[in-house]
Amino acid sequence: MRFLKDILCGILMGIANIIPGVSGGTMAVSMGIYDRIIGSITNLFKQFKKSVMTLLPYGIGMLVAIIGLSYFIETFFEKYPLQTGSLFVGLILGGVPILIKKVSKKPSTERTSKTHGFDAISVVLFIVFFALIILLQIFGSDKEAKITLSVSVIQMVKLFIIGVIASATMVIPGVSGSMILLILGYYNPIIETINSTIKALSPWNFDTILHNVAILAPFGIGVLVGIFAIAKIIEFLLSRYEKRTYFAILGLVLASPFAIYMGIGVGVITVASILVSVLTFAIGFLIAYYLGRE
Repeated sequence: MRFLKDILCGILMGIANIIPGVSGGTMAVSMGIYDRIIGSITNLFKQFKKSVMTLLPYGIGMLVAIIGLSYFIETFFEKYPLQTGSLFVGLILGGVPILIKKVSKKPSTERTSKTHGFDAISVVLFIVFFALIILLQIFGSDKEAKITLSVSVIQMVKLFIIGVIASATMVIPGVSGSMILLILGYYNPIIETINSTIKALSPWNFDTILHNVAILAPFGIGVLVGIFAIAKIIEFLLSRYEKRTYFAILGLVLASPFAIYMGIGVGVITVASILVSVLTFAIGFLIAYYLGRE
């Protein structure tokens, strides 16, 4: 039962990482599995078997989402933006009670006891990270640069760096890796390369597959490096400044609904669309609340 539940969590994280404006990290926080994932990533080499068994169902779920559901989710966002966006807003806000508990609980160690309480620094961190998400959406989502991917040393170095940046934002709650790729101009080229690779598998077009793998490999390596690096940083911050770190995360999470609606628009508003949106919001909220329960 736990394994299936974690696969479902992975599916939601995978869907979130596909869609610009929605963060897989936010989904992880909302479902109460963020700490578990970060801990498993940072301890992968120390506790290999335990970490792999923890991460495996999430990985399966994300693959299912990316391969099997990405087209349908993007179609729903295009045709029913308000209703679909409200579902994700519900999924995000359904996990806020978990975050409230984390920022209001007493610290477990003397090291974090000094940062216990509702202090000015925590408030400033909340405001700064809340504003960061809004500003990213305002200044970065209006257009995308035209970029053509090719096999060259310079391009491969760029793709590695882009992979590090994208993966880091996928891990950080509230910041959408897809949105960052869109801002940097690499979202569509990378998606098109992935789709081209999948299409080339059927007739086994080896030249196309080899060319695309040469393009995607440095990006994939960058993604792995970025995930480990940012997970280590977050683990350090949670161990030293747990409450303030969660205030910053809370700012990122609460700004996400605004970023989603700003990014996708709301389409034509009717009474029916509003009623369905309320329903999808409630469904998303209940799913996140249920999955976040221990």
